[in-house]
Amino acid sequence: MMRVGVLGAGGRMGREVLRAVHAASDLELVAAIDPGFAGQPLQALLPEFDGDVQVAADLQALVAASCDLAVDFTAPSVAAGNIAFLLKHGIHGVVGTTGLDHEALGEAVKASPTKANLVVAANFAIGAVLLMQFAAKAARHLRDVEVIELHHDRKLDAPSGTAVHTAAAIAEARRGAGLTAPQDPTEHEDYPGSRGAVVDGVHVHAIRLPGLVAHEEVIFGGIGQTLSIRHDTVDRTAFMDGVLLALRAVSTTPGLTLGLDRLLEG
Repeated sequence: MMRVGVLGAGGRMGREVLRAVHAASDLELVAAIDPGFAGQPLQALLPEFDGDVQVAADLQALVAASCDLAVDFTAPSVAAGNIAFLLKHGIHGVVGTTGLDHEALGEAVKASPTKANLVVAANFAIGAVLLMQFAAKAARHLRDVEVIELHHDRKLDAPSGTAVHTAAAIAEARRGAGLTAPQDPTEHEDYPGSRGAVVDGVHVHAIRLPGLVAHEEVIFGGIGQTLSIRHDTVDRTAFMDGVLLALRAVSTTPGLTLGLDRLLEG
């Protein structure tokens, strides 16, 4: 049984991860890190937990609990340091924090003397990963495309990591098919930003409203036709199948894995 610690345990995603790991028969929840709840019993975050674990502020609690794996849903300002700690101590990591420098992460994993592995994903919902795959396939045939992503009003980054990853996959697919990003020299924004951000040649529009969770729509346009691909996350439990998939695979998937595509194919 693999021993798991959760970083950012008191957050909305962190609490869902606690619940999912605790319910998994092949994983053992042994540590929780969150400075805002340090010193409290884990039952404060997960009432159904029946063990003797206190929420800690210090990452050393992962080492003290002999964690094999750790999940990080924190913030970019602390996640990079958390990952460095995991790599130093030989703890495999599953990271859902977005806004990280993937090139730097790759170099850090290569330089790690402990050979710890990382799975870093912008989105752990299986349907969202499939949306990105479908969008990349469609982009080989329909060049003109825009992305709309919608999230709750407390999300810190815009555009979302999922939207950026989707745009990158579309751009790569277009290049592979010998297509270039569309150019419209006559386009003019009466209000700057009204056409959204341009990510790798793809217009991306970010919406932030209360009542939303995580949603993405990719709209392709062609002569006489449109194609829309949409995924809606209506509850954060949707991410847990992907988190558990990554936890079960990370120890046997060498190096840095970006996204769940490779794990789904395996």
